[in-house]
Amino acid sequence: MLKKRLTRTTRPTHEDHVDHEDYADWVAAFHAERRRRDTLGDPLWGQGSRLPAALVRSIQRFQVGEDGDGAQLLAKARRAGIPGYGEAAALFIAEERDHARMLAAAGAGTLDGHWTDAAFVRLRRTLGLRTEVLVLMVAEVVALRYYRALRDGTDDPLVTEVAGRILADEERHVPFHCRRLRADLGGGPRPVRRGTTAVWRGLVAGAALVVAYDHGPALRALGVSRTAFFRDVVGSSAPMAAMMDGRLPVPDRMPDRSVTFTAPGPGGGQLGYS
Repeated sequence: MLKKRLTRTTRPTHEDHVDHEDYADWVAAFHAERRRRDTLGDPLWGQGSRLPAALVRSIQRFQVGEDGDGAQLLAKARRAGIPGYGEAAALFIAEERDHARMLAAAGAGTLDGHWTDAAFVRLRRTLGLRTEVLVLMVAEVVALRYYRALRDGTDDPLVTEVAGRILADEERHVPFHCRRLRADLGGGPRPVRRGTTAVWRGLVAGAALVVAYDHGPALRALGVSRTAFFRDVVGSSAPMAAMMDGRLPVPDRMPDRSVTFTAPGPGGGQLGYS
């Protein structure tokens, strides 16, 4: 089904401009997802979780990153004047904050802050909306691999469910951000587009290296080596960069839940994801 949708998405030309964008479809899809979550309800918090100390510390650091208020992003999204984008961005931020709530409720507790999150925030705020979303996408790519490891690498039922829910949301966020960046980059010459995504992939590699080092004990507890984590994150960034700069089409709606945007693996699915 994804291939059928992809054929409807055309490559951007120099005439494409952000003014042509309309995010009403994403607003509707985010609202539909919120209704689905409300119907599903929360995980069974009463069952609690039992995790090794290294994994608790790791989850706490990711919880900090999910818990921002998104004020800067939301302000820039609204100032951009793109129909529906400000509302869609607000709904995206609400999902991220719900991730923080679930991580805290799963038993990991919270931290007041962490230097990696502070560094990302400073970088995101340096320039305009494009930089904000590009840096945000760095964090999303890293999170995809981390939450997949957390979902698959622990036998704790509560943490497995929470990680699975968050991973499903993060997978849906990929085409949302790629669509915005593709439209933003689409008016520029091909070398500029390719150069931007090449720099972005460099940032992804740097972030993956930092997380692999900082969360190494937790990753080992989940059965993932630092090297494998780094390799998977960097590898998964390639098709996302191609979506941003026009070499691959971006799905024009949220993908089915059976379609994932996590790191490539043996026998991967559409677009090389598994």
